[in-house]
Amino acid sequence: MLPRRWLLGLSLAMVGIVPATAQVIGDPYVAAWSPSMSAGGPSFRDQTLRMVVHASIGGTSLRLHLSNLRSSTPLLVGKVSLATQDHGAVEVADSRRGVTVAQTSTFNIPAGAEVVSDPIPMSVESGQNLLVSLYLPQATEASTWHSDAFDTTYLAESDHADDGDDAAYGKSTTSWYYLSGLDVRTDARGAVVAFGDSITDGYKTPQSAYARWPDDLARRLAENQHPMGVVDAGIGGNRVLTDVPNLFQGISAIKRFRHDALDQAGARTVILMEGINDIGNDAGPDNTPLTAQALIDGYRQLIAKAHGAGVRIVGGTMLPFKGAGYYSPAREAIRQACNRWIRHSGAFDGVVDFERAVRDPSDRQALRPEYDSGDHLHPNAAGMQAMANAVDLRLLH
Repeated sequence: MLPRRWLLGLSLAMVGIVPATAQVIGDPYVAAWSPSMSAGGPSFRDQTLRMVVHASIGGTSLRLHLSNLRSSTPLLVGKVSLATQDHGAVEVADSRRGVTVAQTSTFNIPAGAEVVSDPIPMSVESGQNLLVSLYLPQATEASTWHSDAFDTTYLAESDHADDGDDAAYGKSTTSWYYLSGLDVRTDARGAVVAFGDSITDGYKTPQSAYARWPDDLARRLAENQHPMGVVDAGIGGNRVLTDVPNLFQGISAIKRFRHDALDQAGARTVILMEGINDIGNDAGPDNTPLTAQALIDGYRQLIAKAHGAGVRIVGGTMLPFKGAGYYSPAREAIRQACNRWIRHSGAFDGVVDFERAVRDPSDRQALRPEYDSGDHLHPNAAGMQAMANAVDLRLLH
């Protein structure tokens, strides 16, 4: 698998490669948005994909990340454009900018690789939406994608990357394809990466409402005049220790942690909340039954990776799940043992007690009814806000 970042300013035929962990010293860019990508997405042929990017922080001069990381064949990109969203697939008039990679508007991305665009001369504000239009002229194989965007992607036949209106965009989906990041030039103090599973990914939150707890956290930071980029690195169904058989639910947290968290531009702090899918599926290493110690050992690996990269890591306690389909008393015991370790071991650089923020005072193994989306596992929008409110902002600076 090729490393993540390609050097800019060279032709793709002569491009150099830097290790995925390498950061440009003094780089003024900070990650503002970056969904974690998985394998197994749909294929496309002679289509334009217009995707919405919700910026967590404002800045001037932008960079896009395009990913073929989880695909097995090269990807030909015919054209990319970036504009401010007016509504739906409609651009704000005169806001569109062409996007190039190594000064080229048409380029190939090898299988297993990602590219970073040349700087794009436009500005974005915190909480503002952009539209990225990606024209794919040739047939693709299974795409690199983020399945559960909880946002709308618009599809058009043939090349409509330079259309300002939505006349050609007659179809839509709720996933992102090949688009893996937005960086902004800013003087903010770096980025926070929210790393986890479907709860962090925003499952059961309203579409296009940006009501995930990382979205709420970004707004809190902006309102407190301490803006930081906030990256949502959640994947529905993801596990800490083992890969999930469904490709779209991603490789294990241990395998994807460096790429999806530590390599983000300006990454300063990771907030880790993951493990409930390991518990609910009794998914221990090497097909063994899960134990609390095995999950704790996985957390220790992630802590070591973060500290080795000079990034702080904050532990988040796992939420109650009584009443969910895979709940059992034995599994609840593992959750409680791991949460005690997260709170009291001192292994993390700080703790966010998400469980305490959303549990039912009358039954601490369950979500508060007013925070329950209905499946007894995923918080609703009010529960997501309560989670974001539980983060002590002093942990992030």
